[in-house]
Amino acid sequence: MTPQELTPYLTRLVDQQLQISLMLWGPPGIGKSSIVADVAAKHEMQLVDLRLSQLAPTDLRGLPVAENGVSRWFPPEFLPTDGKGILFLDEINMAPPAIQGIAQQLILDRKVGSYRVPEKWFVWAAGNRKADRAAVFEMPSALANRFIHLDLSVDLESFKTWGLRKGLSEKILAFLAFRPTLLHNMDAHHAAWPSPRSWAMADSLTKLDLTIEPAVGPGPSEEFNAFCSIYENLPDLESILDGSGKVKFPTESSARYATVLGLLVRTDSAERGVNALQWLIAKAGAEWVQFYASDLFRILRERGQFGDLVQLISGNSKLKEFSRNMRDLAFSI
Repeated sequence: MTPQELTPYLTRLVDQQLQISLMLWGPPGIGKSSIVADVAAKHEMQLVDLRLSQLAPTDLRGLPVAENGVSRWFPPEFLPTDGKGILFLDEINMAPPAIQGIAQQLILDRKVGSYRVPEKWFVWAAGNRKADRAAVFEMPSALANRFIHLDLSVDLESFKTWGLRKGLSEKILAFLAFRPTLLHNMDAHHAAWPSPRSWAMADSLTKLDLTIEPAVGPGPSEEFNAFCSIYENLPDLESILDGSGKVKFPTESSARYATVLGLLVRTDSAERGVNALQWLIAKAGAEWVQFYASDLFRILRERGQFGDLVQLISGNSKLKEFSRNMRDLAFSI
């Protein structure tokens, strides 16, 4: 499952109030925690993010306190007691067996000691796999059988969609479209290596004119720097979006990715989107038109401008022969 597919899946669980325990598997740095946080925010729910690997058994079960000659377990303050939300047990399989054993009761019975999970709370968990070279413990079969399991994979389209929505640097998005294998590439020889999480950190460094090597490592950083030099020779993107651009489409592949992503980031209206489409249709191949159009339709739909785009396309004779393919693509997104 890709990150883009995971969000509607989790949303459906919340909308239908299916409070079944869920385990997200996937390599580090691909957005498991941030997707859960986004779902919680979208539904105006609380989120309690517990890193079980950092807790002792008494931290989760609570402390025994004598009361009227009987020992009672007083639960910790960080466990939810009211409202609605997601109790997220992150890095669950990095926790030692003793902690996982206590979590097992919380996951299946929704209680531990004298504590009980409130009715409107979901219990979800996440963890890395042994294949990811993470310092994890084997998950007991009894605990694993208490979850439904979702495997999350790295996906460039999901990251690009998220990046366009969050305003990530067009240089980073264009570079990763050109070098997709560098979106996630674990490197045992360097502490810093590329992942969706580290590229988001690299974006912050880029905006301060700092090197991105501390975030993604030396190799990807050098390739990115070489790619950035291409931007000095890009066509005048503003003239294309304004409808006055007479420039040629670049011949070099990396410059083509940079041009199309640059147009996407700068498209802030349906009219400018149509201008870019006409230029690409006239100057570039069908694959570049589709590359631009697929994200253009998604972006304008999210902004409530898709209807304006449809009207402009239907009233433009130059786009007539392409309108059917565009319409099919639009409805498929």
